[in-house]
Amino acid sequence: MHAPSSLLTLLAGLVLLAGPALAGCTDPPAPGVVWRRCLLDEADLPGADLTRALLRDASFQRAVLTGAKLIEADGIEARFVSADLSGADLSRANLRQTDFTRANLRHAVLAGADLRRATLFRADLTEADLSGANLAGANLAGAMLGGARWTDGQRVCAAGSVGNCQ
Repeated sequence: MHAPSSLLTLLAGLVLLAGPALAGCTDPPAPGVVWRRCLLDEADLPGADLTRALLRDASFQRAVLTGAKLIEADGIEARFVSADLSGADLSRANLRQTDFTRANLRHAVLAGADLRRATLFRADLTEADLSGANLAGANLAGAMLGGARWTDGQRVCAAGSVGNCQ
């Protein structure tokens, strides 16, 4: 008589150990979409509206997100390695520890974004808007910053600025 309840307990335990379901990874792009831990490498998402989307630990390597809206998105520890985010709006996005290595962020809006400890190694931030962005501990080695509006919202980086705003 104890076998059925033991079996139910075992099944309940297995469900709890299974971790989060990844069914949301096939959801279409939309405001508030949950793509946590999803593999979206090489995804073609130009102009996608991902406002307030949950993108933590997601991978967008070599993805095309030109002109996309990632306003207030939560992308902590996401990977945008070699992704094209040119003209994208990442205003007030939480991008702590996010990897933008070699990403194209030309003309992107990162105003008020949290980029603490983000990797922007060799990223192209030409003419990007970094007004109010938090870059504490960010790796900007080799990042192209010519024409970018700096975090103070006033200074514009000189043409040819690489690695720091001159």
